[in-house]
Amino acid sequence: MANLNGYLTEYAESHQNRTNVRLHTICVPLITWSLLGFLHTFVLGIDHVRLSHLFAIFALVYYSIFKNWKVLLVMTLVSALMILSFEFVPDLRAVSIVVFVVGWIGQFYGHKVEGKKPSFFKDVAFLLIGPLWVLQKFAPGLFRQ
Repeated sequence: MANLNGYLTEYAESHQNRTNVRLHTICVPLITWSLLGFLHTFVLGIDHVRLSHLFAIFALVYYSIFKNWKVLLVMTLVSALMILSFEFVPDLRAVSIVVFVVGWIGQFYGHKVEGKKPSFFKDVAFLLIGPLWVLQKFAPGLFRQ
């Protein structure tokens, strides 16, 4: 499935319970931030390039296959803001690990309440679809072609 609306529809199928939706709306951005934050603590030694930069570029290249420039632009801005925020977080690696673990606990609890497995068990690409699903809740107009 290479269609963004198809991915979002399939993702939404296992996110119908109100508690699960609320938890995902909070936890998906926290997990995304914490993963980028953890990766940001690894400098690659090439003009201050960090692992977070490479991961963000990988995600943005993935998002570009959907050919929706508005979503790509917003995700580029969100990624840049997240990466910029890391300069203000003391002990970023430790904070990122704690936020990551708490975020996943929330996610799995939400799926326990929902009674359905997380979508990424079926297709790992759903790990990158989750942030778009949350974004869609706040800016549905971005997803209209």
